[in-house]
Amino acid sequence: MHERIRKVEKNVFDVVIIGGGIHGCASAFFLARRGLRVVILEADYCGRHASGVNAGGVRTLGRPLAEMPLTLASCDLWHELNDLIGDDCGFVAQGQIKVAETEDDVQTLRDRVDLLAAHGFNHEVLVDRQTVRELVPAISEHVTGAIWVERDGFALPYRAVTAFRRAAEAEGAVVHENCRVSNVTQGASKWQATTNQGAFEAEYMVVAAGAWSGGIAQTIGEFLPVTPGGLMLMVTQRLPHFIKPVVGATSRGLSFKQYDNGTVVIGGELNCGVDINAGHAELDFSRLANSAKIVTDLFPFLKHVSINRAWSGIEGYTPDHAPILGASAEASKLIYACGFSSSGFQLGPASGQAVSELILDGASKVPIDGLALSRFSLAAAA
Repeated sequence: MHERIRKVEKNVFDVVIIGGGIHGCASAFFLARRGLRVVILEADYCGRHASGVNAGGVRTLGRPLAEMPLTLASCDLWHELNDLIGDDCGFVAQGQIKVAETEDDVQTLRDRVDLLAAHGFNHEVLVDRQTVRELVPAISEHVTGAIWVERDGFALPYRAVTAFRRAAEAEGAVVHENCRVSNVTQGASKWQATTNQGAFEAEYMVVAAGAWSGGIAQTIGEFLPVTPGGLMLMVTQRLPHFIKPVVGATSRGLSFKQYDNGTVVIGGELNCGVDINAGHAELDFSRLANSAKIVTDLFPFLKHVSINRAWSGIEGYTPDHAPILGASAEASKLIYACGFSSSGFQLGPASGQAVSELILDGASKVPIDGLALSRFSLAAAA
């Protein structure tokens, strides 16, 4: 009897976080650092899907306006990670560039820079053909201009998730892997998450479960418009170094970067089918071939380079491809951090900090109103 009581008390926390990706782990770190007792419940292992298998882009470039304050705040945190969590997560600020291949592309980029300037943002800089070649000497001659962000770059996804997890654990957070949540309920004073490892209770609950977040919300009767989708990447053989910035294209999906070991990682809108129940995303080689064609258009000398490996993961997508970050519309003391729609890796540090502020301070210091769940009900009403 006494052993049973001790076991129940052991599973009582201030905050239970469902999902061990970068958003869940960063949230746990910032909450635990401020003194709360936190537990992460991860169905697989931390970083198994979107957070650990993405392309690693640390990108403020091209973000929707609603994300702009959060992405810029996160950029500052990425530049301070070593001091913050004791690991730079392999982050290198070598810049990101989005190239224009036609005059229409140039106009698109010009309109983008003007739009940002009208809202007080000037981190995206329009550059001409000559500057593009100074930044990316190997780029094809048909490229006519670009947008350039100097402070952007890339990091190592799984290392970043692991670093935040370890930093959270060092602050006292508890992590349970292979711990699948089957049901959540809210009692008079606490949330309860039922799992295959027992029940966990907490005053607050954070749902950061990626593509599985909608199913968790459904158990409390709340509709969360998060749809699962597959995301693919591929990596080449090792090559002599020829590029520093991360390269994207204006009118074609592309994310292209070269690591220190010489391999080139290729991604960008590489979607594929998923079996959400099996936790499996199926590689689509026709889409991979199309992405390879974009790469060789921009870097013709890569035409005969070998692809060594391709892989996939599962991500959660919202209708407007912007995340849901904020309080539940139906339940108290419930926070969502999900629906990052294949571009959430860079947002992880600031997202975690915002979650901690929502719980401890009642509001995020960074404006996130445009990311609230309520935007979907307002759009439907309109």
